[in-house]
Amino acid sequence: MAKGGHRYPLVIYTHMLNRWYPALLAIGISLLALAWGIYSWGFEQWRWLAIASIGGLTIFLGLLLFVLRKSAYVQPFADHLRLVTPFLRLNISYKRLRRTSSANMGALFPPKSVSKWQAEIIEPIAKMTVIVLELNAFPMSQSSLRLFLSPLFFKDRTPHFVILVNDWMRFSSELESMRTGLGTTAATQKKRDNSILSRLPSKDK
Repeated sequence: MAKGGHRYPLVIYTHMLNRWYPALLAIGISLLALAWGIYSWGFEQWRWLAIASIGGLTIFLGLLLFVLRKSAYVQPFADHLRLVTPFLRLNISYKRLRRTSSANMGALFPPKSVSKWQAEIIEPIAKMTVIVLELNAFPMSQSSLRLFLSPLFFKDRTPHFVILVNDWMRFSSELESMRTGLGTTAATQKKRDNSILSRLPSKDK
């Protein structure tokens, strides 16, 4: 299997889950406290057990989101870009890639063009730079992609992906190197040079 480049966590997922998991944990702990109070007051067993069960499930979901918050990423390979989220694993062939461009997150998704909850999510990251991958066609149906990906991966109905990572310049550079073959060529050349150097006689002998 071809060795891939660096993994770049997708900021959209990290940012969204960072907003949600503390709230779920707080709600779960509050429900457990309420269940203990109901138990102490001597109410029927099914009442405090039901609330405790809901509280435990809520805490579990909060911990799950905490674990998953950095599990979504993009990773360049020699012939494709891998996009991974908790619910989707997608390989985007470079043959589909028409061009890449950079843009401002807030400019792509101005507050008046998105829903209120989306605007609240975008506000803290509005000044960040995104990489827009313009494609000839989607690797799967657009309706399926929109089912599994955040709406903030799409600025309109054209085939493309909006990619937001912390180090967008490094990601863009590595993606271009992989796509044009420079990354693979450089690695091969380095390996060849190291092999040649290992065969040279040592001056200490």
